[in-house]
Amino acid sequence: MSLRLLYLILLQLLNLLLLLSRSPASKDIELLVLRHELAVLRRANPKPRLDWADRAVFAALVRAMPKMLRAHRLVTPGTILRWHRRLVAKKWTYPNRSGRPRVDDAVAVLIERMAKENQSWRYKRIQGELLKLGHRVGASTIRRVLQRVGIPPGPFRCTDSTWRQFLRAQASTMLTCDFFHVDCAVTLQRIYMLFVLEVGSRSVHMLGATTNPDGRWTTQQLRNLVMDLGDRITEFRFLVRDRAGQFAASFDAVLADVDIRIVRIPPRCPRANCFAERFVRTVRAELTDRVLIFSQRQLRVVLAEYVRHYNGRRPHRARELRPPQPNHPVADLSYERIKRRPILGGLINEYERAG
Repeated sequence: MSLRLLYLILLQLLNLLLLLSRSPASKDIELLVLRHELAVLRRANPKPRLDWADRAVFAALVRAMPKMLRAHRLVTPGTILRWHRRLVAKKWTYPNRSGRPRVDDAVAVLIERMAKENQSWRYKRIQGELLKLGHRVGASTIRRVLQRVGIPPGPFRCTDSTWRQFLRAQASTMLTCDFFHVDCAVTLQRIYMLFVLEVGSRSVHMLGATTNPDGRWTTQQLRNLVMDLGDRITEFRFLVRDRAGQFAASFDAVLADVDIRIVRIPPRCPRANCFAERFVRTVRAELTDRVLIFSQRQLRVVLAEYVRHYNGRRPHRARELRPPQPNHPVADLSYERIKRRPILGGLINEYERAG
């Protein structure tokens, strides 16, 4: 815009030089033509749009014109004065105006996220949660942000849980158990493995291996699990199992003592115990179908190493590709070399950055 102003000033100076060399008669004729053109333009566009460079040129030239001719211009003296007042007001307007600062876009997105993920939270509840994260935001500001994105106040939002939220809440208090078997390579002896899976975290507990899984053995393995979990056993309310005869009455009694309810699946309906069945498929595809087992001792050692990998390093889709109990070191991006660590003789590989 400043280049345009310089251009207009230079153009007017050149026009002035040209006018000095012309006769008064030709100037008068040109004035009559320009006045007629001006009248035509006013009929076509009564309010032309002027930028600030045009206004500056007009303001400078109008001051040198006779008073009688000022009425024939595009601008009036009142317009010139209004432009002057606007320039003065703009000069003395400070950038640090009083009032509340604008809410940061990241904080506004966080407010919207909290309101959507927590349907029952009201403005004060969201304000307190933001304060814990280091953001001091007023309740009225939260209200304005939510109104702008079309989210109603807490009492008028949908307070009913979705099926996804309901099932996830139930899964966090559920255990599931089942058997899977492995046949020895030489003797063809069948070995049964009992495991318990935490549905919420997908952590697996391998309880034991035996060739005769009767009710007494199964009950003892469950007692060992209750002792290993300790105080964590109070986090669970249900255990899902099938109707196999190995789960005797004493098995259910151990769980009843710790306030865990037994849920038996319908007959011939393995899909009702889908989490346990999915683990059996995983352990077969990744381990037992690819290794020859010769004894119970070997099976226990192999499964113990696999469970450490399964709980600590193996990513799970149900947990957004995170392990149930991550034990891998934090990735240091300054190390460019990737180290491979073989598990079970190279049957499974784990990767991490190494210096």
